[in-house]
Amino acid sequence: MNRTVTRRDFLAMSAKGVGVAVISYGLMGCSDSNDDNSVPAQFLHGIASGDPAIDAVILWTRVTPESEGDVKVSWQVASDAAFAQLVTTGEMVTNASRDYTVKIDARGLRAGQNYFYRFMTGDKTSAVGKTRTLPEGDVSSVKLAVMSCANFPAGYFNVYELAAAQDDLDAVVHLGDYIYEYARGGYASEHAAELGREVLPATELLTLGDYRTRYGQYHTDASLQKLHAKVPFITVWDDHEVANDTWRDGAENHNEGEGDFAVRKEAALQAYFEWLPIRPWREGNHEEIYRSFSYGNLVDLHMLDTRVLARDKQLDYADYMDPTTGSFAGERFLADVTSTTRTMLGLTQLLWLQGTLLQATGKWQVLGQQILMGKMSLPAAIATQQMSIPQYAMLGALAKLAARAAANDPTLTAQELQYLQANQALLTPEVIALLQLPAIPYNLDAWDGYAYEREVILGTAKSKNLNLVVIAGDTHNAWANELKDVDGDTVGVEFATSSVSSPGLEYYLNLPAEQIPATEAAIVELVPDLKYANLRDRGFMTLTFTADEVRSDWHYVDTILSKDFQAAPARGYSAKAKVGEHVITPIV
Repeated sequence: MNRTVTRRDFLAMSAKGVGVAVISYGLMGCSDSNDDNSVPAQFLHGIASGDPAIDAVILWTRVTPESEGDVKVSWQVASDAAFAQLVTTGEMVTNASRDYTVKIDARGLRAGQNYFYRFMTGDKTSAVGKTRTLPEGDVSSVKLAVMSCANFPAGYFNVYELAAAQDDLDAVVHLGDYIYEYARGGYASEHAAELGREVLPATELLTLGDYRTRYGQYHTDASLQKLHAKVPFITVWDDHEVANDTWRDGAENHNEGEGDFAVRKEAALQAYFEWLPIRPWREGNHEEIYRSFSYGNLVDLHMLDTRVLARDKQLDYADYMDPTTGSFAGERFLADVTSTTRTMLGLTQLLWLQGTLLQATGKWQVLGQQILMGKMSLPAAIATQQMSIPQYAMLGALAKLAARAAANDPTLTAQELQYLQANQALLTPEVIALLQLPAIPYNLDAWDGYAYEREVILGTAKSKNLNLVVIAGDTHNAWANELKDVDGDTVGVEFATSSVSSPGLEYYLNLPAEQIPATEAAIVELVPDLKYANLRDRGFMTLTFTADEVRSDWHYVDTILSKDFQAAPARGYSAKAKVGEHVITPIV
């Protein structure tokens, strides 16, 4: 039965505080007040829904007022697109204290149902959005779109546009870097001016007003608005919602003269809660976002915070390199990276995750988080950027020829000996030393830099023989890993999405397009548990779960530098893992 709530009740609720979602229980009763002093406004930033539950969903919009003051906004939720069958309605007042955002927790809904929603202020009506609640009981399939890393000046959000063409999504899982904090002319801004995508404000984001302005600019993007209006989002932040390589008490991109990092972080997180359709734990809590979503008996999705809440500072290879000899302090590094006191999640979140996994009943247990969990170790010469991958391949092959020659290998051909003699001088003592270094993690910002807690998670999954699927973003490239514990047992799989627009390894390594396929193949060959890599393309992935298998499909666009784009199926890839096997196999 719908509970009737008066207009005065809702106006009182809306005054509770910044970032709070006004709770909508049912059809609003007749007005008992004549408080029509609302400032005229319009809807310029789209609408959105998120954090679905079996009986509720968060609804979001933002109004742009003609002048400073309170703006009264009403909403409607219906079971039909014509809004003939209203389910819940209400109104609230928004103002500058919450950056004129509106967030409604629409409750009293039915499980597994589609709903339509819209907002009104004065004589203006927003676009119509479509959302969906979580299902209950037996569920035959679940399809999620997974994406991350949308850098406004890097190019158009064609990936969001491509995802919006999907008609059977249950939700979009956004794994962070929803915005970037850099100043105009900064990271990946080479084409920003010609594309009309120079960032606002022009400076690096430091204050609450800065972050609000940047979110506002992102939300003017038509492709982002289209995707938000079509499907609910489930989100977590990564580092750039605050600053590059954020950890608990700082960030690589927070420098002297930029003020107190704690103040900056609080401002960033407040803006995140204002501008995204995420359900707050409680009033004023902008820091805790780990939470779970259950799709009946099929999928339990556990969203983690690996960034802001508790992460220890990242290790740095430079601290283990002897500046005089260039030697690497391997034993000291291994002790530090495997320390049992080193934390990514923090004890509270880790215990919550363990308890949740041990009690979970879904066929698939999915960890929605930001960074790669698979062991991505590369030869130390490559990981420390003292050799490129092509250089390592060439010199390594040359060293093997030299070793065969030294052993008087009778199978050496005359051509091989001639090649060795022509290039022998390249095998200097320094090169030989680099080639003999062990394989080490290439990215200490990922789980490879926090090995102990990774083993705790994998051990928990192994103890219950869970069907574990980890999803990741952050790297701007696509990957598929089999997850092995310290004993070498495969206990899960990982699927990682490319970026919406941020450049990946192809950018950092300055790889020509013709070298990318060979480099991808070389990395897959070098990393034992890696089954797939895409180093070039911007895109997203879809995960489709059934009782028998999980399937990952990577979707890419052919350009982000023009709105005239196409899907790039030739670069697409599909893989699957069957229940109970923890093995990734390609789908041809």
